[in-house]
Amino acid sequence: MPPIIAAGSGLRPRTVKRPLFLDVWVEHVVEEVASESRDGSKGTIEGPYYVPEAPELGSEAWLPTREGEQGTPLLFEGQVRAVDGSPLSGATLEIWHADADGFYAQFAPGIPEWNLRGTVTTDADGRFHIHTMKPAPYQIPTDGACGKLISAAGWHPWRPAHLHLKVGAPGYQQITTQLYFPGDPHNDDDVADAVKPELVLDPQDIDGGQQATYDFVLDRSTAS
Repeated sequence: MPPIIAAGSGLRPRTVKRPLFLDVWVEHVVEEVASESRDGSKGTIEGPYYVPEAPELGSEAWLPTREGEQGTPLLFEGQVRAVDGSPLSGATLEIWHADADGFYAQFAPGIPEWNLRGTVTTDADGRFHIHTMKPAPYQIPTDGACGKLISAAGWHPWRPAHLHLKVGAPGYQQITTQLYFPGDPHNDDDVADAVKPELVLDPQDIDGGQQATYDFVLDRSTAS
């Protein structure tokens, strides 16, 4: 069952320490360079809301939630494999995402520290099963340099709903990615321009929620 965590954590919200436009735009260049030299699954930008050392939850994982967490229940599952097709047991998936109101734990007040964040480890067959709640689209902050750029360009500040993941295994190159949901009105005009066709999930309706399957393929590390 999912760990229920109280809302009043008393934590001060984190702030985005780098100018947001660096995360949104410059990261694209870094990821494109990495993808050119890496076989297997491709990634996209990390974004500004990653926090390391999320709780370890095993291969059948329920992300921490508040009592009465709003949204559509989502079962996200799949397999992590090497480029040669062999399953990768003990691979790790760090996952984090916004809640049904578009807010991230540790970046908004009143949300427990690790709400909708966790670290999942694949089983002997490289498989994982993550129980969570479907995230919502949200607006990125429009203050500072980022807001001025958005305004000058005539863009909107919306991002489509997405899951963030970092997927890795010993001896393999880590993938940082975001996965999206079909039908989101901002998939085609994402302000971060991070949606790729291969990153859009195909969720199916199940009793009480949705189920989505996505596999990750890792390339071996080039480090000696």
